[in-house]
Amino acid sequence: MSIGPVEYAIIGFPGNQFNGEIVPALEALVDSGTVRIVDLLFITKDADGNIADFEYEDHPDLAAFGSLGQAVDGLLNDEDIDMAAEVLEPNSSAVFIVWENCWAREFSEAVLGSGGVVIAGERIPHQIVVDAMAQMGLGGD
Repeated sequence: MSIGPVEYAIIGFPGNQFNGEIVPALEALVDSGTVRIVDLLFITKDADGNIADFEYEDHPDLAAFGSLGQAVDGLLNDEDIDMAAEVLEPNSSAVFIVWENCWAREFSEAVLGSGGVVIAGERIPHQIVVDAMAQMGLGGD
């Protein structure tokens, strides 16, 4: 089976103000074939630093996430949860999402087919790009 690059993001919601408003944007990415959700997990940290994790089906307010069609449930493990808990502020919640970049699948196959290997890669934070573009006099949000 061919698979494109897979990455993750931990998206925090300070003050445990998590809601499902990101679901329509994720659905649009899935429906367009841009990404495929591989795994999805929710994490909370209370004011005392106690951590809890759960799947969307375990929490009634998160049912909308069921429409995203996860391909592999259980990819994320205890080490991943611990890593996410370290960066999560007290009295916050987060969604830990793993997705395949389907849009890059063909390019990935070409790289591998030509004997190439990815040596390094990193996502540049949005605000850094916005600030750099502003310094160059270019617009961008």
